[in-house]
Amino acid sequence: MPTLDIDGTDIYYERRGAGEPLLLLQGLGGNSLHWGESFLSALEATFELILYDHRGAGRSGPLTGECTTAGLAADAAALLDVLAIDAAHLVGISMGGMVAQQLALAHPQRVRTMTLGCTYPGGPEAKMTDMAVVAMLAEAVLSGDEERTRRTGYDVMIAPEYAADPANYAVYAAVAAQYPASIPVLMAQLEAVGGHDTSARLAGIGAPTLVIHGTADRLMDSVNGELLARLIPGARLELLEGAGHLFFWEQPEHSAQLVCEHVVAAAQAT
Repeated sequence: MPTLDIDGTDIYYERRGAGEPLLLLQGLGGNSLHWGESFLSALEATFELILYDHRGAGRSGPLTGECTTAGLAADAAALLDVLAIDAAHLVGISMGGMVAQQLALAHPQRVRTMTLGCTYPGGPEAKMTDMAVVAMLAEAVLSGDEERTRRTGYDVMIAPEYAADPANYAVYAAVAAQYPASIPVLMAQLEAVGGHDTSARLAGIGAPTLVIHGTADRLMDSVNGELLARLIPGARLELLEGAGHLFFWEQPEHSAQLVCEHVVAAAQAT
């Protein structure tokens, strides 16, 4: 199992595919398995993928101390250092999109292009998750019933049309059952998300940026994607009609195509 020591914690990572490096940053409670094989297979035809698990998540070592999106971005930069990757394209979803923002701000020279999915910038204009949804998820997690937690998370993060096919849940559940995040890690990551605010600094991002958001996202309203696209100079917004929070599960080939087209367009513009 490949791991690297990053600031005293073993960070699990994988490299697959061939091409320019693409660093994938997962969301709250997620790990490298949660990208889904369909999405990864569609990307690795064009890129060398670098997948990793945040500290405390998946197959990485424990999370100790404070968890912040800036701290997680420092982990990502250190991972690129150890792998001798000067600069990479970024794909960050949900909390991972917040980490990507911090990485682009702290280390602009390391970011070739950036794709932000189902995420937000924080700040006064951002729209937080509906408290009824938060309560539903919290009750499921605190129940200790792992199947209830998986089912509730799926119902919140997946659009109804996709969820109508039972076979789709079976694939999701098989992945979600592996390496589930502990309650302390979930709480620490939730605190990191709550404390995230790059809104006043996003005008300083120079990396070509694509923002993708599903219009049926119940966890992170699509107005946050619109806000990001407005705050980041030159950013392009792609709204996926009827897609949920995990748009890359629901539309893996189309999502990968959007990333590839974004990278190509950025290269042609230079």
